[in-house]
Amino acid sequence: MLTRRFFLRGSAVAMAGAGAAPLWLARAAAATEGKRKTLVVIFQRGAADGLNVVVPFAEKRYYELRPAIGVAAPKGPNDAIDLDGHFALHPSLKPLKSLWDKGSLAIVEATGSPDPSRSHFDAQDYMESGTPGKTTGDGWLNRALTAAGPKTSPVRAVALGSKLPRTLRGDRAAVSVGDLQSFQMGGEDTANIFENMYATAVDPRLGATGKDAFAAMKMIQTITQQPYDFAAGNRYAQGGELGRSLQQLARLIKANAGVEAAFAEIGGWDHHGNEQPQLSNLLRQFGAALDAFSQDLGDRMEDIVLVTMSEFGRTAQENGNAGTDHGHGSLMMVLGGPVNGGKVYGKWPGLEVEQLFEGRDLAVTTDFRDVLGELVTGHLGQKNLGQVFPGYEAGKPLGLLRG
Repeated sequence: MLTRRFFLRGSAVAMAGAGAAPLWLARAAAATEGKRKTLVVIFQRGAADGLNVVVPFAEKRYYELRPAIGVAAPKGPNDAIDLDGHFALHPSLKPLKSLWDKGSLAIVEATGSPDPSRSHFDAQDYMESGTPGKTTGDGWLNRALTAAGPKTSPVRAVALGSKLPRTLRGDRAAVSVGDLQSFQMGGEDTANIFENMYATAVDPRLGATGKDAFAAMKMIQTITQQPYDFAAGNRYAQGGELGRSLQQLARLIKANAGVEAAFAEIGGWDHHGNEQPQLSNLLRQFGAALDAFSQDLGDRMEDIVLVTMSEFGRTAQENGNAGTDHGHGSLMMVLGGPVNGGKVYGKWPGLEVEQLFEGRDLAVTTDFRDVLGELVTGHLGQKNLGQVFPGYEAGKPLGLLRG
């Protein structure tokens, strides 16, 4: 016998929220409203080494701290790529230089959480909750969404992956999509059986959950049946798993599915040893994925802002294994048409011993919520930052978005 549990587990879509079923989902209508402003969040799990992603090459101290793994200052074609005379992109991020030159890529230095935890799991939970030092059942990106209206899309909030991340859990309906193309409902008859089952459920909230689920499922299936041609060629494939995730997202956006918030992730940043070759390979995929996404969407990037984040950075000094250990401050990238790019934002704290956090890590001078808060208010239009980040007092905006 087919059951609700079997059906949802066997599909490529998982829907969830705060609390237990059947209170997972807010009501959502199937109608869409064409193009929407979209905020895309990329989580770099494992603590990205911000000092080697964007290199402070003008500082002598950087090379003193990293004689083996420091990225060569801009001189030759295989060296770091100069941005402003002080900072430079890792050479594997060459595809992003054109975005910088066009003014659609900004970098925020010395960002992170005010909580000093160096535990991957705790720091990720705190950051996804948007509440440094504690974990909540819901996530900041879910809370950033405004209340659902009559034209809210059933795929307004999308995570690219097999499960819904903490960032998107909450009262607002959210959907996790593993693979658009392989998603199947098992035929129209099966779909009708389950639709009737939900519609006649004794608990009316269970019926609402079913209708929302089917609205999302039917919309995704309709999209996958449409021809799709993307402009970025094979660059998505060069972007690895993140590239595949962003290709799925681009397909939803180009189909006018009504996506407002999206989440994707890329792991593998925990480089305690042999960092140089591992980081180079990972950044090659990372840069290719972001470049492919931007090229594929073209003019639609005017409605999209993409932000990258990691739970914390790495130690300023390399260790004995040609790697780095868990640190504190890192960086965030902000990409998109509305971005006031071609600039490095944030107060640079310096790398001298007295300037480092606890004498070992890049200090955090910009709270990650300062960056996200500016994007939530300026792009998504959510003005209640107290709802999005409880207990947070917003500072002066950095000016990341064009006025």
